[in-house]
Amino acid sequence: DDRELHRRGINRLGNVLVPNESYGLIIEEKIQSLLQELSSEGIRELSTRQLCFEIGKRICNETSILYWAAKNEIPVYVPGITDGAVGYQLWIFSQDHDLKINLLKDSGELNDLIFSAERTGALIIGGGISKHHTLWWNQFKDGLDYAVYISTAVEWDGSLSGARPREAISWSKIKEEAKHLMIEGDATVLLPLMISALLTRVANR
Repeated sequence: DDRELHRRGINRLGNVLVPNESYGLIIEEKIQSLLQELSSEGIRELSTRQLCFEIGKRICNETSILYWAAKNEIPVYVPGITDGAVGYQLWIFSQDHDLKINLLKDSGELNDLIFSAERTGALIIGGGISKHHTLWWNQFKDGLDYAVYISTAVEWDGSLSGARPREAISWSKIKEEAKHLMIEGDATVLLPLMISALLTRVANR
């Protein structure tokens, strides 16, 4: 019962539960502290990739994606960063500090990444702006060479999450000859199984 979850201070994302102690105030405290630190260092502008790196450097938790991304210098881009708790904290901080997020810096880096790559592939979980951003940049070099979609969304309602790989082919976002696969199912169940199988194969090589 979602009303019971609300009374207990638990937020629900599908089958994922997010207690208030892992949201809200803790995000405000951590992000405001980080931004204050960066501002005091004279930083006035950040891309989302740079922000994710700064967050990852400060996370002491090996279960964190940003922790490992920062440790291995893997870029993380968040095109829809203003839509949510972190984006709200960025806006609040910007009201009385000269520190801005520059999404166009991310665009320049993504452009360079795409055109410097011999081939490109994407594992797309769900949909939304992150899915479209990945497809969008790849159309400028005739599309992805490989694509795997995982989604529970249906195709007939026209949603981005439900769009199949063949639709992206019509836009030159996936190449006609590309290897592509649509997996219909719950990514929280399927993705761990896929990663486990992949790690087993790699270990056996």
